[in-house]
Amino acid sequence: MNKLKAYLSTQFAKHLLFWAGVLLYFVVTANYNFNDSYQQVIEFNLMVVFTQAVTAYTCLFVLIPKFLDKKKYLSFAFLLLVLLFAMFAVYNLFKMVYYDPKYYDTFNDLGKFYAKEPFLSRQLSIRTFVTKIIKMLAPTVLLLIATFYKNQQELSQLKEQKKTAELSALKNQLNPHFLFNTLNNLYSLALEKSEKTPEVIERLSDILDYTLYGCKDKYVTLDKEIELIENYLALQKIRYGKRIDVSFKTEVKKGTQIAPLILLTFVENAFKHGVKEELKQAEISISLITKGNQIVFKISNTKPGTDFLPDAEKLGLKNVRMQLELLYPKTHFLEISDTENKYTLTLSLNEA
Repeated sequence: MNKLKAYLSTQFAKHLLFWAGVLLYFVVTANYNFNDSYQQVIEFNLMVVFTQAVTAYTCLFVLIPKFLDKKKYLSFAFLLLVLLFAMFAVYNLFKMVYYDPKYYDTFNDLGKFYAKEPFLSRQLSIRTFVTKIIKMLAPTVLLLIATFYKNQQELSQLKEQKKTAELSALKNQLNPHFLFNTLNNLYSLALEKSEKTPEVIERLSDILDYTLYGCKDKYVTLDKEIELIENYLALQKIRYGKRIDVSFKTEVKKGTQIAPLILLTFVENAFKHGVKEELKQAEISISLITKGNQIVFKISNTKPGTDFLPDAEKLGLKNVRMQLELLYPKTHFLEISDTENKYTLTLSLNEA
């Protein structure tokens, strides 16, 4: 049974079944005369299916890829006409040499009249030619539709695989970027032999658990991302103490989903440029709310007295821009405001 299924799944078997179906359709829907036999009907329609198959595969494997796909339209049209004319000639020869003499006695008066016509008269009959080529081309059209549908499915699968691979690569770059910064913070505290080191390790452990195991899915709940940001903020507060004033306000709908680690990159960026170089107290304000099906994230930080360079082209923000393009194409809006004293970023996107 399994071998039969494997065989039937092959392209050859599928095409064989297709042509068997075409033949069966012609046999079942044929207009039978009183003296017609099943053998007569099958033989006639076998010839019709033969010309259809030759036409279909010549178009699919020769004319379309070598001429139509290469935009050689005149050559394609001319060769298709030659092909159809040749198949019409094969059909007429079959009728004249084999079918008409064998089954002449079963024909009605009109059929006997046409059976006596010479080959040239049959071949030059425009009306009959047009009627027959429509019938010849019908299976070709069906196969083209099936092939197009299959190619679209494969293309869709390839695009999805490509997107998944790109996102995986971006996350693999993003996680080390975040971990590197956090480990630097821990290293500074260890050098100072701070009593806060154990708490930092605990917070870092929670962050590592999430970044390594908790965010492998394409989307995660917003609550998990909020918890991640809170752990990160706790680490930074331990490190900088009174040098920073951080506020984090949330008002989100339960169960809302978002792509993981996107928001954290913006928070990292605010600390990197708004706190690290600031000699006085720095301020960071973060808000995360949901409005209908929209997630709105806003973060602003004061700028240090030294030259401030936004991280627009650096690894973290560059990666997150690419992730937004992949995960939220045309459904996100990112705005960055860079004034003399403050740097503000606003991101709005449709919830997953």
